[in-house]
Amino acid sequence: MVTITIANVPMVTVAGFEWPVPTHRTIFSIPDLKSKPEAHGLRRALAELKIAKMKQSVAHRIFVLSPAYAGGERARMILRDQAQFPLARELRGKSGARIADVFTFLSGLYFRGKIAYANAFARPARGTSGVLVITPTRGLVDARTRICLDDLREFAEVDIHEDDPRYRMPIERDVRHLAKKLPAETEVVLLGSIATGKYVEVLLANFGERLRFPADFVGRGDMSRGGLMLRCAADRQELSYLPVAGAIVKGKRPPKLAPRRYAGVVCLSAPPSAKGASSS
Repeated sequence: MVTITIANVPMVTVAGFEWPVPTHRTIFSIPDLKSKPEAHGLRRALAELKIAKMKQSVAHRIFVLSPAYAGGERARMILRDQAQFPLARELRGKSGARIADVFTFLSGLYFRGKIAYANAFARPARGTSGVLVITPTRGLVDARTRICLDDLREFAEVDIHEDDPRYRMPIERDVRHLAKKLPAETEVVLLGSIATGKYVEVLLANFGERLRFPADFVGRGDMSRGGLMLRCAADRQELSYLPVAGAIVKGKRPPKLAPRRYAGVVCLSAPPSAKGASSS
């Protein structure tokens, strides 16, 4: 004996849809909900869930940072014999200065944002550097590498160009070695312009679909990118990434970021009056 109880269920409205309905049709679907103005919160939640799943699916992530220009006004400032600010003295010292600090001084906000962001979100495999910097003559170097005055002078003599063997040969060597060393599940994120062949070509040739870039870089200039990355590092909010292969390099300019002040995101030694920063 099987007893079936029939109960009266009150009508319920969810995001503009009523339940139950007499025809017993599908009550609602995710596409239906996403099309409703009342469901904008759901659309955002689904997008955030998609990004979270994407991040969780990658076991390891390393960052490759585009270089700062070593032949500009800031480089000449730090190379002067009369330079006595802390970073200049450190660069002349026996141990030298970290390349990340030197490039931050040369580039300003853009490189400061890149190094802060990369340090916050790198997840390298054991024995692998999480943050690598492209250099004019030394290929890829760990961001913690210390350089001296002569190293910076060497960088200043070479303008990064894919046809210059002084730049091309070291970067090709290091990228090939890194591609063989990295575990297959490692994602490589380029923090730099994808619209130039100066380093994208060699990176793409070796990393293929593993090479990514922040989706929010599209349409932004260097200063905006730097500010965005500083904000993300301070808030511990990682960006989403897109494959470099086949990517759209130009897009609509996003709204300007509201000004914010940061404390303790990155420490660098530089005179407050330094101007003329530039980067690649």
